[in-house]
Amino acid sequence: MELNTLNPGKAAKGKSRKRIGRGPGSGWGTTGGRGQKGAGARKSAKGGRVAFEGGQMPIHRRTPKRGFNNPFAKEVQVVNLNRLAKVSAVEFDAKVMFDLGLISNIKVPVKVLAFGTLDKAITVKVNAISEKAKAAIEAAGGKVEIV
Repeated sequence: MELNTLNPGKAAKGKSRKRIGRGPGSGWGTTGGRGQKGAGARKSAKGGRVAFEGGQMPIHRRTPKRGFNNPFAKEVQVVNLNRLAKVSAVEFDAKVMFDLGLISNIKVPVKVLAFGTLDKAITVKVNAISEKAKAAIEAAGGKVEIV
């Protein structure tokens, strides 16, 4: 046995592709494995359009739709006062809140809401804040800056 006499095994070569439409001797001539007539036999109409169900009403049109999705809604991340009170930091901005795990994305605006109580003076630099939260922070001796 030498290198020039080695042959790959039968399984290593893999299966050769099916050559369709190459005459009757190939076994895949005439209709080319597409059967006869109908959309499946045509070159251009085999797929139909997306979600086409053979003329039946498509599922995305059959299913009932409810509610309203406001295209003008502004996405904000909410942070409550009780979460700020639990943390030892006294100055809060988007970077600090992200590092502490209070928000999940620095680029999305942050809004502070007045859920919970605050017993220490903190400085908050956020995009939006509720009136009650602002009053609670200032009552505790803190400062609010809208960025």
